[in-house]
Amino acid sequence: MNKRPWIVDDELWELIEPLLPSWPERAPGPQPVSDRLCLQGILYVLYQDISWQLLPLELGFGSGQTCWRRLGRWHEAGVFDRLHRILLARLHAAGELDWSRACVDASHIRAKMGEGTGPSPVDRRKTGSKHHLICDGRGTPFKVITTAANVNDVTQTLALVDGVPPIAGRPGRPRRRPETLLADKGYDSNPNRRELRRRKILPVISRKGAPNIEGLGKLRYVVEQTFALLHQFKRLAVRWERRLELHDALISVACGLICWRRLNNRKPCSCYEL
Repeated sequence: MNKRPWIVDDELWELIEPLLPSWPERAPGPQPVSDRLCLQGILYVLYQDISWQLLPLELGFGSGQTCWRRLGRWHEAGVFDRLHRILLARLHAAGELDWSRACVDASHIRAKMGEGTGPSPVDRRKTGSKHHLICDGRGTPFKVITTAANVNDVTQTLALVDGVPPIAGRPGRPRRRPETLLADKGYDSNPNRRELRRRKILPVISRKGAPNIEGLGKLRYVVEQTFALLHQFKRLAVRWERRLELHDALISVACGLICWRRLNNRKPCSCYEL
């Protein structure tokens, strides 16, 4: 295991660097910290869950304020969402995405006050947020939405499905629709079922007051695995960012890193790799 996972290797940097907005040639003030070092500072906070103000200056990443501002600037430019989409396309090209089904679920986290927070029904009504996730049949994250902790899961079903980006990588039009959607009873809604069928997605959702669909849990376990991977990034297990867009930026970074690991750890067995 890499003891310094925040270090950006050359291959990953080659993907990220062209996506970053350029600095003005004659920007006022001192020479800014390099983008690569700033990115490593962001990853250090993401992995270690330290305050931005406590980012060690001796590591050369610049101050926490520098990395914090750079994170917001890059998120506004869509850098991390574009990186996530590029990596999804590479996984799709390698036949590593399972479009036969997608899974949705939600997970509560503690949070400070700010946009997208509310009383948590599972944590004695303490302030919290909720991560809503959709992933493919192998647990690769497609989209994460952050809401207040008291937002009902079922309200985000269609937003998650429609939030799956168009994923290229193979001949033909980019793909964004799975064949089926798997969910527990918290997503039971006849209007949502109708909307999913209109999108040519078969809903496989247990109904309230009825026995669970047999074997559904064995297929849906991947979404719990993906949440575990997401929350291994310690900065995401508890939400410290008051600004929702900065928390979402860190989530987008984490989703890209999960895809990057899967791309590097895949077994070379698909004909689409040629």
